[in-house]
Amino acid sequence: MAGEDYYKVLGLDHNASENDIKRAYRKLAAKYHPDINKAPDAEAKFKQITEAYEVLSDKDKKANYDQYGSADGPQGFGGGGAGGAGGFGGFSGGQGFGGGGFEDIFSQFFGGGGGQAHDPNAPTQGRDLQYQMGLSFDEAVFGKQTTIKYNREATCQTCGGNGAKPGTKPQTCQHCHGNGYVTVEQNTPLGRMRSQQECPVCHGTGKEIKEKCPTCHGAGQTEQAHEIAVTVPAGVDDGQQMRLAQQGDAGSNGGPYGDLYILFSVKPSKYFKRDGNRIIYNQPISFAQAALGCEIKVRALNDDSKTEDGQVSLKIPAGTQTGTNFRLKGKGIPNVNGSGRGDEVVNVNIITPRGLNKRQREALKEFADASGEDINITKNQSFFDKMRDKFDKK
Repeated sequence: MAGEDYYKVLGLDHNASENDIKRAYRKLAAKYHPDINKAPDAEAKFKQITEAYEVLSDKDKKANYDQYGSADGPQGFGGGGAGGAGGFGGFSGGQGFGGGGFEDIFSQFFGGGGGQAHDPNAPTQGRDLQYQMGLSFDEAVFGKQTTIKYNREATCQTCGGNGAKPGTKPQTCQHCHGNGYVTVEQNTPLGRMRSQQECPVCHGTGKEIKEKCPTCHGAGQTEQAHEIAVTVPAGVDDGQQMRLAQQGDAGSNGGPYGDLYILFSVKPSKYFKRDGNRIIYNQPISFAQAALGCEIKVRALNDDSKTEDGQVSLKIPAGTQTGTNFRLKGKGIPNVNGSGRGDEVVNVNIITPRGLNKRQREALKEFADASGEDINITKNQSFFDKMRDKFDKK
């Protein structure tokens, strides 16, 4: 299912909870299962939604998919440690359809003892958050130190996250007996079946709070203005992202905080075109410089000032043709993992002069004669060209 968005396949947004994912899959799987739906594309659609569920319902696969676009993790770059860069790289599609099939997956939702119930009181990691950071071309090339501010859900300091008024504790839900779900029977196209549904009293938590915390009103979390120092590594590119561990929303039942993903948006350079770790620069030269050869100064990155306003010398051999490329080794963009840097490619273009004065025209005519070229010089001079020629004669 390369290129598909697993969340869109299940009709969800990227902030969908674990329960949202389960409910969406259960609904779509019942609708498109080939034993029920005889449409020609039903089987393909069923495989598609099952593949999406297999990734998004698995904590590790989902984390990889959210960060890298693939359940397998980063494609081409290594991962990082806690609090650091989680890896940069391209994005790829999902995995091929597989697993235990319809019966194994459906057993998680319907009766028959096929799956183990989720413990609603188990520690759960908090939601991951995303922060978009705009960078100039220079900042992306050379990196920067900065501090970012954003709001996140933090563990309530008044109740310690349990949602109960200080001096009290949450009680086991009497409706579901702490399971977080209730079992109901219903008629379906597959026959009369037992299904598990979220408890309407405790909403899947397995607990009831008789006296709620006055600060968080039973949520166990409060919105917090949070700030953190960020080191942007040299060489990041537009669309890449970096993971900061446990800088997202607070977890529940003592679970860890989620992660923060910083998505970089890089402005293009005024002078260079970026191609991976290479930079490409178009350098105009004159006909005489190309024919006779010369040494010129070309624009380059300035490592000292960390700008794109540097200069380096470049030798142009005699007889250089327009479109010729010259490589300046190691003058490009640093590798984001810190292993070397790319090159600068200088593409020279010969500029044809305009508005020649009399002496220039005569010199080029002599050059053409010496080269044996038979040319007919146009007589369509502009008014200003004619006036200039008159002044040249005086």
